[in-house]
Amino acid sequence: MDHLLYIAMSGAKENMHSVAVRANNLANANTTGFKADMEQARAMQAFGEGLPSRVFALTERPAQSFASGPIQTTGRDLDVAVAGDGWLAVEAKDGGEAYTRFGSLQVSPEGLLQTSNGLNVLDDGGGPIFLPLPLEKMEINKDGTIFARLEGEPVNGGAELQRIKTVLPNNADIEKGPDGLFRRKDGQAEAPSAQVQLLAGALEGSNVNPVAEMTHLIDLQRRFETQLKMMSHAEENDKAHAQLLRI
Repeated sequence: MDHLLYIAMSGAKENMHSVAVRANNLANANTTGFKADMEQARAMQAFGEGLPSRVFALTERPAQSFASGPIQTTGRDLDVAVAGDGWLAVEAKDGGEAYTRFGSLQVSPEGLLQTSNGLNVLDDGGGPIFLPLPLEKMEINKDGTIFARLEGEPVNGGAELQRIKTVLPNNADIEKGPDGLFRRKDGQAEAPSAQVQLLAGALEGSNVNPVAEMTHLIDLQRRFETQLKMMSHAEENDKAHAQLLRI
């Protein structure tokens, strides 16, 4: 009897983990550059004292969907979207190098080029990008090179400055961290790539399909209800066996 109860209990628990993954995807359906998480379930043997005669359900988050999201034109000079494959290199909160498709940029009062959530954008050398202030105009070329013109300079003035570091890693070599940024699994920094192309004045939307996520959530809820019924049946069968033993 405990076989049925154990499988149903572990299945219900891990099913809720799947709900959390799908709910997080749905919550980020409008987040710029967000990549949806994928989950799967598999059977695992429970090892301990004696023979591994118990099996439990395990839900994993093995990967993310790397499909591109829709490109949304904004017309803002500091908005950039990655065209096709590739990533922007930023400095994470822990000081390490990380990668994102979040291309909404800003210039800090100190002249640092940052994402709008405060992460420093890196150049090809792996250092932060400092821009001269005050700026009259700023453009980001397809290859990530920054063109800037200071206030007071003639219209035909200005100069090319640093280049935003763009990388093109193998998707199998990177993983998403708890902060939503991607990093190489081996902890190393990816080499810059000139193959990545940027679209200025645009942002990449989330690749989450809200209808698909809602469908998955409904299916997971029904599975959870089925597992609760299995636990209830296990309890009823246990009571019936106890009554038979008393006869």
